[in-house]
Amino acid sequence: MHENLRHFIETLRREKQIIEIEAEVDPYLELAEIHRRVIDEEGPALLFKRVKGSSFPVVTNLFGTRGRVDLAVGPRPEEIVKRAVAALNRLLPPKPSILWQEKDWILSLAKSGLRTINSKNAPVLEIKASSIDLNTLPVLTSWPEDGGPFVTLPLVYTEHPVTKEHNLGMYRIQIYNSKQTGIHWQIHKGGGFHYHEAERLGQDLPTTLFLGGPPALVLSAIAPLPEMLPELIFTSFLMGEKLSKVRVPSHSHALIAEAEFAICGTVPAHVRKPEGPFGDHYGYYSLTHDFPVFNINAVYHRRDAIYPATVVGKPRQEDYFIGEYLQSLLSPMFPVVMPGVKALWTYAETGFHALAAAIVRESYHREALAHAFRILGEGQLTLTKFLIITDVQLDLQDFRTLLEIVLERFEPESDLLILNDTSMDTLDYTGRHLNHGSKAIMLGLGSPKRELPRQIENVILPGVLGIKPFCAGCLLIEAPSFSNTPELAQEVLGHLQNEVLNNWPLAILVDDLELASESSGFLWQVFTRFDPAHDIYAHTEILNHRLVYRGPILIDARMKPGYPGEVVPDEATVKLVDRRWKEYGIKIG
Repeated sequence: MHENLRHFIETLRREKQIIEIEAEVDPYLELAEIHRRVIDEEGPALLFKRVKGSSFPVVTNLFGTRGRVDLAVGPRPEEIVKRAVAALNRLLPPKPSILWQEKDWILSLAKSGLRTINSKNAPVLEIKASSIDLNTLPVLTSWPEDGGPFVTLPLVYTEHPVTKEHNLGMYRIQIYNSKQTGIHWQIHKGGGFHYHEAERLGQDLPTTLFLGGPPALVLSAIAPLPEMLPELIFTSFLMGEKLSKVRVPSHSHALIAEAEFAICGTVPAHVRKPEGPFGDHYGYYSLTHDFPVFNINAVYHRRDAIYPATVVGKPRQEDYFIGEYLQSLLSPMFPVVMPGVKALWTYAETGFHALAAAIVRESYHREALAHAFRILGEGQLTLTKFLIITDVQLDLQDFRTLLEIVLERFEPESDLLILNDTSMDTLDYTGRHLNHGSKAIMLGLGSPKRELPRQIENVILPGVLGIKPFCAGCLLIEAPSFSNTPELAQEVLGHLQNEVLNNWPLAILVDDLELASESSGFLWQVFTRFDPAHDIYAHTEILNHRLVYRGPILIDARMKPGYPGEVVPDEATVKLVDRRWKEYGIKIG
């Protein structure tokens, strides 16, 4: 499809999907504020041609609409996945006549792979920096409380120190000085596994940070692929052609030939430095913690290199549209990888890991629970915090309808499971300790068991600021801050037992009723602000060695002490961008 970044940019030019900004822009806060305003309006990609302090232009918002993601990869990958899954039963065992009928997409798949080219034909090797100085790169500082400039579209390549299997992941990179960065390897990512093994062996881990290249590289680095599927092979599949690599004598693994930059070095064993804070894709600041460091020993780049970047923050940002595409692409494979799971969706508004929902087979008593545990044991899904399971066929992206269908069938005595003391996504602080938390499984199976209430009138609860249905069966209750009223959830739970409210199976305490009333705001505000073991309230008893919950169920989804703060733009930067807006030449709509 696109063999490199500039080919994609040319396509965006033809489609009038990119604006070139001639005015000088500061990578410290200003550029990110411009980007956020444009993506809020589903505007075009942005090519900043003059960036303060650097000779390299910056391109952002490459994937800021579903249409541009489709332009990056085209319809071919989705068509092949659907055809492959549909033909799977016919292909096992393989028969010549069936293989012939499916030959077009099978031959297309056979083209996927890697090829090594001569160094003279590798654009990434056009320039080797005579001295290493990462400060010459236009690295963005996106939020006022960020710990420094961060590379925000990093493509981090490593190889297992023993097997040499590779991983390409997107692990944020904080610039410490001219020759060293942090590297934010999270607990569930392949690069972190490689480093863990290297450290166990007492070895430093050779690492390359790529910037740019085929846009398919970005999608592959983010995709929740099975460990046995190499990211570079998946990149080639998305491209529809082999991915070119090139060897350099001074580095232990090959470089991606069409990358804009290749920054080579090692991650030393047993070395840590404070990394963060950083405004992340949950919409909050991830806090400062010790992470490994990346020591640079060589920088290669194209002669006219373009620096690609993005900005993360409250949904919806570019990761939303990338995640939506990847789920659409990979979802036909879920029933193949996890038999009995008919459909699965994770919600970008919650940071993906905080909430997932699945439609499963329920052919015998509690079969759905077996499928739920299978989901929680699969790759990055292991970090799912809240999992909703049903056997009713519906569009999982329609969350209000999903929640109503589940609540019609939900019996808390048997259909709510809370798993204490589990791992948590590194960026989710609701568990009160880094990487620690809990999980919950909510089931809604079979035929409806109740008719859900839809309206509520003339109800006053002591100590709350407002009440409003989110959907049938789910009440939103705006409450004062948790810091001022930490016992309020237990008090409200008692009131939910009165005859006016006890037919509402679910109630949720929120900080902002108006925001939570809209689906995207509900998903973001609720699921990023509670941990099941700490913040789900119900009348509970122990029966036959298990906890039994009696409804209604209350979730306290207010901000808690110790949670990191929301990301908010710097006021001075907002005024600066207001004042300069006409200079940028950006017209949207």
